[in-house]
Amino acid sequence: MRAVVVKNFGGPEGLSIISCPDPMPAEGQVVIAVEAVGVGSVDKMIRSGALAAFGFREGFIPGSEVAGKISAAGVGVDVSWIGKRVWAFTGSGGGYAEKVRMPVEDIVILPSNLSPVDSVTLGSSGIVAHFAIRHAHFVPGESLLVRGAAGGIGVMAVQLAVRAGAGIIAVTASSPERGDCLRKLGASIVLDRTGDGRGSPSGYDVIIDIVGGPELASYFSRLNSNGRMVAVGAIAGFPPADFAAGMYAAFQKSLSFATFSAHTVEPAARRAVVAELFAAASRKELKAVVAEVFALDQVIPAHRKMETGDVFGRLALIP
Repeated sequence: MRAVVVKNFGGPEGLSIISCPDPMPAEGQVVIAVEAVGVGSVDKMIRSGALAAFGFREGFIPGSEVAGKISAAGVGVDVSWIGKRVWAFTGSGGGYAEKVRMPVEDIVILPSNLSPVDSVTLGSSGIVAHFAIRHAHFVPGESLLVRGAAGGIGVMAVQLAVRAGAGIIAVTASSPERGDCLRKLGASIVLDRTGDGRGSPSGYDVIIDIVGGPELASYFSRLNSNGRMVAVGAIAGFPPADFAAGMYAAFQKSLSFATFSAHTVEPAARRAVVAELFAAASRKELKAVVAEVFALDQVIPAHRKMETGDVFGRLALIP
């Protein structure tokens, strides 16, 4: 089969397509013939080498989610799984390939009216958005800011905040056009990248931060008393080492900061949330926002597209 590896850390040109043996299912596993792969900012960070300290090495196959049909089943797996259309969370990587081997516990069956591309647009982004809002102990009626809302996680966070009963949903966006698209998804206030703009409230109860970078610390001052910030990404890089100083400067406001990764969610909880997201999308209650679809051998142009920052929604690869 063909797969994409990070041959050299750095820019998109460091990605390379290789030929490798087809995976064989072990006990409790299946093989999925991949029809769509989600492409996200974590793949960009892995490719660049920014996450090398976390164990990602050159030669690694990126990709945290795939969708397709089960083509083989290992010992202990009912053969009735073969041929089913499924989505799978590949976690830290392995998805940029024509076939993947997965434990059955990481698989969700797709509704008949949900495409593989739509499923990888909703899946892992929806997991992160759902559990980040929960991680923030969000209460209906509270105000919420999504910093960096135009990407896959942000688009899902806005929609899920609407479903969760947010009183105010503010977003940061890089252009009026993106802002208009986010309003259609449920955002009530659109701000510029600095968090400023018409209608900006004096503070927020919850901030979901996808951007990170040196400006993250400035957002502590935008939290209300007992406000909570949850960081789910770092597309602008990691914040400075002293970024939490702003929390101590506002000690009497009892602010909280947390990080969230989908890897801490138990498989059963992941499956339950994804199944509900897919069901809601099949009922047209959630929208899968697909930015663009590329063939697997166009992985370098796909990553170059990410580098421009001109992506609204989620990119996908089709082997």
